[in-house]
Amino acid sequence: MVITQKEMFVEKKQNMRDGDGTVTITHYVQKENLKNARLLAGVTIPPNSSIGEHDHINETEYYIILKGKGEVNDNGIKKTVKEGDVVVTGDGAKHSIRNIGNENLELIAFIITY
Repeated sequence: MVITQKEMFVEKKQNMRDGDGTVTITHYVQKENLKNARLLAGVTIPPNSSIGEHDHINETEYYIILKGKGEVNDNGIKKTVKEGDVVVTGDGAKHSIRNIGNENLELIAFIITY
């Protein structure tokens, strides 16, 4: 299967998970076509915007940071992330992410289900 960029679903989420600003999500693969996963997407977070704190039950989410600078709240511990870093939020853990840079924060989000 090949999925072209024009076939990908793009959505804009205002105040995602009670975060700030508008986040753009490009769904690389539609949920119904994923096996043992529920999300594989590119995420763009503009400066001063964020995805609010949320947890992951019976799943693990990976953020692969492609561009920009962010601050992740990883179970109450704040850490700065940048290009090349990977954030792993496992079963029962909580996290949020905020763009603290002057350019868009771009990442791939991948959620694997158990």
